[in-house]
Amino acid sequence: MNKRLPLALWLTASRHPQQVVAFNGGHEFTQADLINDVQRIYAWLKVQPGERWALCFDNGYTFIAALLATLHAGKTPVMPGHSREAQLREQQHHFYGVISDSALNLTCPVINPQRLAYTAIEPFAPVPANAGVVLFTSGSTGEPAQIFKSVRALDEEIAWLAELWGESLGDCRVVGSVSHQHLYGFTFRIMLPMALGLPTDAAMIHFPEQLGAHSGPPLLFISSPAFLKRLDMNLTPPAVTRVVSAAGKLDDDTAERVLAWLKTPVSEIYGTTETGVLAWRQHSQPAPEWQPFPAVRFISQDEGWQVESPLISHRCRPLDDLLEFTPQGTFRLLGRRDRIVKIEEKRISLSEVERRLLALPGVEEAAVIPITRGHRIALGAVIVASDADRSSTSLWREALRAWLEPIAIPRYWRFVERIPLNSQSKRAWAQLQELFDETR
Repeated sequence: MNKRLPLALWLTASRHPQQVVAFNGGHEFTQADLINDVQRIYAWLKVQPGERWALCFDNGYTFIAALLATLHAGKTPVMPGHSREAQLREQQHHFYGVISDSALNLTCPVINPQRLAYTAIEPFAPVPANAGVVLFTSGSTGEPAQIFKSVRALDEEIAWLAELWGESLGDCRVVGSVSHQHLYGFTFRIMLPMALGLPTDAAMIHFPEQLGAHSGPPLLFISSPAFLKRLDMNLTPPAVTRVVSAAGKLDDDTAERVLAWLKTPVSEIYGTTETGVLAWRQHSQPAPEWQPFPAVRFISQDEGWQVESPLISHRCRPLDDLLEFTPQGTFRLLGRRDRIVKIEEKRISLSEVERRLLALPGVEEAAVIPITRGHRIALGAVIVASDADRSSTSLWREALRAWLEPIAIPRYWRFVERIPLNSQSKRAWAQLQELFDETR
């Protein structure tokens, strides 16, 4: 197994200057390139006021440089997970400025690293012992919740993964169809390859043809059930050592097709932004059970579960998933008990979508529910609005684009005089679902 380096040592002399850190198409970025690119951001950032800086990058290599520059400068990297101006303006109180290669019109400082001059190499200040990164996740209220991940916890998580799979990765290159701006992609496309010295793809794979076009060294492919379902089995398969999937349920048929095409079973990870990785399974047979990582402990509590782990800042946290354990200590997932749904492996807060709808002119009340048609899930909106405003759905959709990802914008719309309630004066979800019955 490649020698694992903790994040604080990624820029030390432990690695050869010409070792490849990342690649983008045919272009490769070496350890020497990384030190130079970190240096120019670091030299500028360390004299700037403000402790928190948001990182908004689609390019994984530039993100790595900005991440390291921010940490060594004694600042805290904030990962909003997007580059949408309207939402960044709303989140601006969470950070002093933004480091991004996108043109953003914000009232806070915005710096594009490509416009910074290279400076003479000087020793980097050490990463502070209490350093960490801030991510966001959808809370039950719809407001994005801040999650602080210490560098210590991030390094510990990689130690678990390296113990589990490190021996098998050898000289792999890491490619992924998930964004590095969220914890799953950040862990597997940034932290894991940088810690093990594996070259990582600076670009995200969007189409199966891009995966099929890879040749040369074997791949560690970081993906999701939604992408794996779209794989074209008629393409020539690339050499893949391991496929990792997370952020949603992988069905048995898709797992079987991927195994037949890539000649390797899908390795799945179960975890959350709040907790980090919790368990894993190898999908080489139907409905495999989840195996907890050795240091993770699940505790039964009321009608649900809480989890205790060294990766959690307060050690213990309740889970939104319902679990069923076997006598052997493995478990199955039975569903969720919160108002977060996953569509195309993206966490969508129904509460947040409702909140955005209520901010639109003409919307008096709104209820949002997931609607399943065939094998696809989309959102349905039940709206209380005046007759005059009921023709505004196209305008409402357009307005929502400033705040929500396209997949979070309701596809189906129903108008009612009032939101149906049950005998406890709570929303009658069964009646709301019936409004979208295809036989109506």
